[in-house]
Amino acid sequence: MNNMPITIALPNETDTVELASRIAPLLAPGDTLLLEGSIGAGKSAFARALIRARLGRMEDVPSPTFTLVQTYEDPEGDIWHCDLYRLTHPDEVFELGLDEAFTTAICLIEWPDRLGTDAPENALKLAFAAGDTEHSVQITTTPEWHDRLKAVL
Repeated sequence: MNNMPITIALPNETDTVELASRIAPLLAPGDTLLLEGSIGAGKSAFARALIRARLGRMEDVPSPTFTLVQTYEDPEGDIWHCDLYRLTHPDEVFELGLDEAFTTAICLIEWPDRLGTDAPENALKLAFAAGDTEHSVQITTTPEWHDRLKAVL
């Protein structure tokens, strides 16, 4: 898994929830997860499950498609769930305050391609894909993430 992508089959939403639940306790403020994939590939399902796992309760986790950002208070620091689909230029990220959140919050970013070159270098990349019969996710680690994730993947 050392800087090499690993693909995990996610045959159903329960598998997505379990993966998010294993990753959630490893996160801390300053961590960013870049959630890539087409509409319906599982990005939002993963983000919802991760937020609920962090908060330890069945929280209402609406999609940030129209609000762009939903924030949640976590005992260790805020969680930012962002959907950048409607952004048209990377400069709009700064108007949201996301550049500061990258250092002070746990950030879950859907449609991270809208960040351009402003994506944090140490971000964990999760590329979700929807196949004919099941979904999957390809996780690409950095050296920092490799050791943190080896026990849960």
